[in-house]
Amino acid sequence: MKTLAATLLFSFTAGAFAQTATPCPESVGTATCYTGVDANGAHYWIAIPEHWNKTLVMHAHGGPRLKAIDRETSLEDLERFVVTVRQGFAWAGSSYRRPGYGARMAAEDTENLRKIFLAKFGKPQRTILHGQSWGGNVAAKGIELYGVNADGSRNYDGVVLTNGVIAGGTRAYLHRADLRAVYQFYCNNHPRPDEPQYPLWMGLPADAKMSNKELEARVDECTGLKHPAAQRSEQQRKNLANILGVIPVPERTLLGHMNWATFLFRDVNAKVTHGHSPFGNRNVVYKGSADDAALNRGVPRFDADAQGVAALAEDSDMTGKIPVPVITMHAIGDPTALVEYESAYRETVEKAGNGDKLLQTFTDEHEHSKLADAEYAALFDALTQWLDSGKRPTPQQVAQRCAQTEKTFSGGCHFRPEYQPQPLFSRVAPR
Repeated sequence: MKTLAATLLFSFTAGAFAQTATPCPESVGTATCYTGVDANGAHYWIAIPEHWNKTLVMHAHGGPRLKAIDRETSLEDLERFVVTVRQGFAWAGSSYRRPGYGARMAAEDTENLRKIFLAKFGKPQRTILHGQSWGGNVAAKGIELYGVNADGSRNYDGVVLTNGVIAGGTRAYLHRADLRAVYQFYCNNHPRPDEPQYPLWMGLPADAKMSNKELEARVDECTGLKHPAAQRSEQQRKNLANILGVIPVPERTLLGHMNWATFLFRDVNAKVTHGHSPFGNRNVVYKGSADDAALNRGVPRFDADAQGVAALAEDSDMTGKIPVPVITMHAIGDPTALVEYESAYRETVEKAGNGDKLLQTFTDEHEHSKLADAEYAALFDALTQWLDSGKRPTPQQVAQRCAQTEKTFSGGCHFRPEYQPQPLFSRVAPR
């Protein structure tokens, strides 16, 4: 019999709950679910399986999503990562209080939801923080901000970061800033010459009315991206080849990266840097085009300013001060979050003296938003064993664990235990 879920509304000031029953998503299986809105307006879902292992997984979702939030926002995340509930973990995920950028905000909303869970259900035996995609940045920032209380007690026992944007905001978006500059050199239609000009680092002016569809049309106009290769003009083929030759993104996600470098950059400017540039390419030397000399002579240039960089760093860069074990998993062929972000994160963690708390694993996959269920199950099993034994597992042991979890969960096992990513600036133009 399907268990019923209750809608749970929480007030931090009154400490009261209002509940309304509603069914769990069918994919969750036998579990009890709760939805609600926190004091800051963030929607959330909680799912507790019938045979709960007494460990809570706090999920930080990716994006940043720019569309309006509602009750269904976190339902999508629950259904995508239902493997954790089926594995026996309780799961809780926040929509965050508003759309758009803000790693600190999202980390605070995730922490607020953890407190809601504790107030309703008591403290679980363990709590694990999981971040996927940009949620990896949120979780990596969150564990540094909320991992340990002032009295030394811990709120979280471990962290899982999957396909995470974990180079920090000041480094993770540099290739998208480069994309805007290189695209403009070849296409000169974003903005067009007869439109108001603006520095490309800001994405779009705050009052610009451009839609996603209009941006898509402009990219297609220049590159033929939305048409089969045989239908592209010679100039479109050259433009596309040059852009992809210089910028480390695949053709299939070029439009997505252009969207982020347009609409997300505008959001970063509005919500975090407030008119100050966090990105610069003044002295960057671009390579990989048919004529690098011409590109570097004519590419639009812009400067980062110290205030903009500091604001973005304060919001979404990490210090490496991780108080608990962290396991990461990253697809080598991730078309959205570069696998080299892992090198940048390791460098940060090791510089802080915490390399022994970090285990990184890699898979031979080419997706971003979700990898194989069996691999997530193996990660959470491996982290649980690490917490039980105090001994950090090896990538080989995680792969071996996956051979067991794939008997129950789908997607197969694609771990590459021997793989080590190159430095970030071996793939992104250094500056």
